[in-house]
Amino acid sequence: MSGHSKWATIKRKKAATDQARGKLFSKYIKEITIAARHGGGDIEANPRLRTAVSAAKAVNMPAANIERAIKRGTGEIEGVSYEETQYEGYAPGGVAVLVEVATDNRNRTAGDVRHIFTKHGGNLAEAGAVAYLFKLRGVILVDKSAVSEDALIETVLDAGADDVNAEGDSFEILTPPAQLEPVKAALAAKRVPVQSADVTKVASMQVPLDESGAEAVLRLIDALEDHDDVQKVYSNFNVPDDILARLTR
Repeated sequence: MSGHSKWATIKRKKAATDQARGKLFSKYIKEITIAARHGGGDIEANPRLRTAVSAAKAVNMPAANIERAIKRGTGEIEGVSYEETQYEGYAPGGVAVLVEVATDNRNRTAGDVRHIFTKHGGNLAEAGAVAYLFKLRGVILVDKSAVSEDALIETVLDAGADDVNAEGDSFEILTPPAQLEPVKAALAAKRVPVQSADVTKVASMQVPLDESGAEAVLRLIDALEDHDDVQKVYSNFNVPDDILARLTR
């Protein structure tokens, strides 16, 4: 399983706490607002909005919150105008880090992100330094107890998935971004429950770390994700499952 999926599994478990869910609500509200602003408020006609709403529902965001975020995006009600940008840098050990933000004050956010990198032993880099390492992919996780590997492979490949990886407790299904929803629909038709599904960025190469190295990188990632303007953080580190689980308890 890729380092991305290990980390996604851990974050899903961490999101079970009320505090973590509140932070996720804030991030999804921004994403829904931005998606609606760029692509309109029709969920069926706006793939980015559809994915954002689906992710918000998965963490039990109230429907009223989702509806208000869509209306802010379409201009039906007043709301803050967010600008999207990204920052690239390195964590300790030369691990690549890509940070996506949505902010109403770019200068403030840039200073905050730089400070977080420096405080945790990393450094910001020039645009293009690490972004080329990450490719946009659809990633779906399915619990291994829910379906046999052969049946899963047949279902998702027929629906347009690229690959299925089996490691740890989950199957990781990789898709082109446009095929995420069709593959999810195919799984739903077979009554296969999905643990998580998102269009995300997956690293083309990974940096193996020992426990101390992973701990330093995770401190930086946690600090970045705690910032209100940070939407997503991607990295290309990889550690064994038992070490990652121990460090993220």
